[in-house]
Amino acid sequence: MLKKKTALLSVGVTAMLLLFSGCYKTTTLVVNPGAGITTEMSYANDINPIFTKSCALAGCHVSGGKAPDLTKDNSYKSLSGGGYLKAGDPDNSVLYQWLSGKKSPVMPLGSGPDQAINAKVYAWIKQGAKNN
Repeated sequence: MLKKKTALLSVGVTAMLLLFSGCYKTTTLVVNPGAGITTEMSYANDINPIFTKSCALAGCHVSGGKAPDLTKDNSYKSLSGGGYLKAGDPDNSVLYQWLSGKKSPVMPLGSGPDQAINAKVYAWIKQGAKNN
């Protein structure tokens, strides 16, 4: 009888521990979102079109607007010369921090982080942020 009570007590304690230490999720952390990208990212073909479509809009990142200037002809110089990139280190690049929501405001404004865009930009910066 004592063995049965001990076994029930053990099961009860285990159940209580599981209940009180239950799993919960407060944040999703994406580690190396560009890991699935195995091809070399081209600034001209892969990255600049993202800025043209999502960022270089009236009132946003255009000449005379909010820095950095992300218009087609000025974006690379504006990013690389403005302290927004740390080639090879996307996690410490201000550009990626804005895109991923690690730095406020999240860019592009109003849309929140976009995993496909973030993966491309992350891979490009990790690959050296080349003007290719």
